[in-house]
Amino acid sequence: MMRFNDIKREAGFVFGHRQFKLTMLVVLLLSSISLWAGFAEMQEQQATIERLLEKDQVERDAVINHQSNYGMVAYYSFHLTYAPPTSLAFAAVGERDVFPWKHRIRMLALEGQIYESDTDNPELAFLGRFDFAFVTSVLLPLFIILLLYDLKAKEREARRFDLLNVTARNSHAIWTSRVIVTLVPLALAVLLPFVAFAVLNGAELVGIVKVCAIVIANIAMWSVIVLAIGAAKRFSQFSATHLASIMLGVWLMTTVVVPVTGHTIINALVDTPEGGDIVLIQREAVNGAWDKPVEETWSAFLKSHPQWTHYTEFDPKRDSSFNWKWYYAFQQVGDEKASELSQSYQASTLKKDEIASYIAWVSPSLLTQRLLSSAADTDVQAMVHYENSVRHFHASLRDFYYNRMFKAPAFSLESFEQLPQFTPQKLKDSQENTDEN
Repeated sequence: MMRFNDIKREAGFVFGHRQFKLTMLVVLLLSSISLWAGFAEMQEQQATIERLLEKDQVERDAVINHQSNYGMVAYYSFHLTYAPPTSLAFAAVGERDVFPWKHRIRMLALEGQIYESDTDNPELAFLGRFDFAFVTSVLLPLFIILLLYDLKAKEREARRFDLLNVTARNSHAIWTSRVIVTLVPLALAVLLPFVAFAVLNGAELVGIVKVCAIVIANIAMWSVIVLAIGAAKRFSQFSATHLASIMLGVWLMTTVVVPVTGHTIINALVDTPEGGDIVLIQREAVNGAWDKPVEETWSAFLKSHPQWTHYTEFDPKRDSSFNWKWYYAFQQVGDEKASELSQSYQASTLKKDEIASYIAWVSPSLLTQRLLSSAADTDVQAMVHYENSVRHFHASLRDFYYNRMFKAPAFSLESFEQLPQFTPQKLKDSQENTDEN
């Protein structure tokens, strides 16, 4: 069994190397810089949300106070929707770089408003941006290889390997102790800055522990890979340099080749509509409604909103060929015509994410990134949830205005006290509410 004296002896040996101490310093700096970059980015996003929220309310109040009918207020009023960064988002920016995390929407057809910003989004990065998740999943394995690749090989080359095994009370204790005193400082160099930033950002203990567990599991996984290659009999005659080349080959294959190849295969397997096509279909439906008979719009609208069947009276001659409830009815119809393609787009996005989750099992780095993004609520599921919450909020806006435009009550400023307000909800909270219902 391993004893304290074994640990103490190996610690003195490992920390006696200048290279080891320099490596720990580099890891500490990389971890700290990546966390600071993520923290600054999330602080900027939060500040943007707060600034927009303040202006959003002021602008909407001005519109309400300067208009005299519900149709005009609905047309000119913008409503800010947003997905605020979670307390752990600084560690794993995830899909917040790919999916929009804020929209200013109006009562007009919604799908175009959602996907107009989608067309300019960058493709999913193969390796990810420089954040804590990138450091731990992509760079950290390289440091593990650097520290462990010659664990036994250098002793063989120095002709001390057999002597150490013979003179030691337990030959396994030597190598186990050396691995422990190497990896524990490495884990601390990575995780101590994270814990400090997490506490500063008000993260919950459960989330902090979860991220630490993911990082430690990643270190353990790569350590097993490196040690298994070093201990393999077929490589027993290889020099330390040759072993390092093999390990780097494994890292390159699992960290770069597998994700890139997987991304290409996923795109080939899953047919995904273009966001621009959704915008085009919705716009063609809305713009074309001006030239169609009014009855055609009402017929399509009442299929999904039969409760307004007796409120569609509209005299084009009397109302100068325009009526607000007809206008918003064909906006609704435009959304419904684009709905099938929009649902297909979202289903394809989720299908791609599902396939990627299977590919991640052969790529420790990709698996680590996905787990960290999930812990930080910055994964595909969280961003799709935000998109759906925008649709749900827009539906509540339509319900509010339809009740006032179709039933035609007198315009009242007091009625806007009941105007729906967007409230972001975490994905996990939403799932819990759904399960309870």
